[in-house]
Amino acid sequence: MLTAEKPPEATSSASPENTQAIVNVGAFLETMQLTEVKEADKRGPIEPAETNIPMEKLKKGQKPPQFVIFSFDGGAGHTNWQRFLDAAEVHDARFTTFLTGLYLLGDRAEEKAVYDGPGHAPGVASIGYGGPRPQILTQVDDLNEAYSRGHEIGTHYNGHFCAGHEPSGDDWTTADWDSELEQFFAMMRGWKQMNGYPDDVDDLRVPPEAVRGGRTPCLEGQWDELVPAWKAHGLTYDSSIPSPSPGISWPERKDGIWEFAMPFAYSPAFGMTTVMDYNFWVSYNGGVSQPETAPEVRAKVRETYDYLFEQTYDGNRAPLLVAGHFNRWNGDSFNPPTADFMKEVCGEPDTYCATYQDVIAWMELQDPAVLEEILAQPPVADQRPSR
Repeated sequence: MLTAEKPPEATSSASPENTQAIVNVGAFLETMQLTEVKEADKRGPIEPAETNIPMEKLKKGQKPPQFVIFSFDGGAGHTNWQRFLDAAEVHDARFTTFLTGLYLLGDRAEEKAVYDGPGHAPGVASIGYGGPRPQILTQVDDLNEAYSRGHEIGTHYNGHFCAGHEPSGDDWTTADWDSELEQFFAMMRGWKQMNGYPDDVDDLRVPPEAVRGGRTPCLEGQWDELVPAWKAHGLTYDSSIPSPSPGISWPERKDGIWEFAMPFAYSPAFGMTTVMDYNFWVSYNGGVSQPETAPEVRAKVRETYDYLFEQTYDGNRAPLLVAGHFNRWNGDSFNPPTADFMKEVCGEPDTYCATYQDVIAWMELQDPAVLEEILAQPPVADQRPSR
């Protein structure tokens, strides 16, 4: 089952008049040099907090720590940014947000036309844009705050073209993914110019080179087409490809890319399912909004995470991927139990709620023979337990 993401909530607030001409992505790439953009970044990039993982080599046969990797697709919504920043503070947890580039662009027609999705007309997207200027500036503040605390920013690309809105990710060539990534990074560098904002607006101080991985919309994309685009843009990991076999396993390094496959695992509440909030919803009632069921769904989500943590912690210690979205689906069924789980599980012994990049750094620190033994462990939660 594929994932999906809905646009940000509509707002009736009007966008203030811009004081500069809007620059589209193509013009930005042709005329703006990175050094020129950085002249406006008077405070410079943020230095993030240090890793929360003890960077120590294991001895052969020693049990690895239990990593839990929380990630959120899209990254729009101040309420959920604050919810998870607060939850992470309880036990120095870290999480990853895969930013949708369009959330840095306004939603007036001339602002939307800045984006040129591969195979689609300029301004067309399957997801909403960033909204009026105050909403975008709050988004930038949230990104800066999260990055300063050691949380990771990755890419969720831009247009969110999935099956039904072809050409979608499964149809795209390497050239298409190159275009999508070029535009994503151009938005990070030039969002103020693209929106026509004045230079004295606060900068996005997350350096583009800090983005080293991401998740494709709806988990779409062909591996052989994606890898060259990832490498061309300095990406070293991905968390999009559906797991080739059931259960929760350690990541695999393939073609120079660390793939944290999206697990298809057993949940006592939802059965065999892709471990992501939207898929839980589909497993529950087909993705139909029934806000009155929120208390029941929240309990099932928490039961699922508790079970999967128990299976990995007592089993292969594979990183547990807790993948979701900043949303209020089904009466806010998914993020409250996720935040509660973060507040509790990250305080468990020998457990570290960490970013993808920090887990990769830990793995690459290990002696190759030790790491090979760890990665080769069989999956857990790969089937319904026998009675």
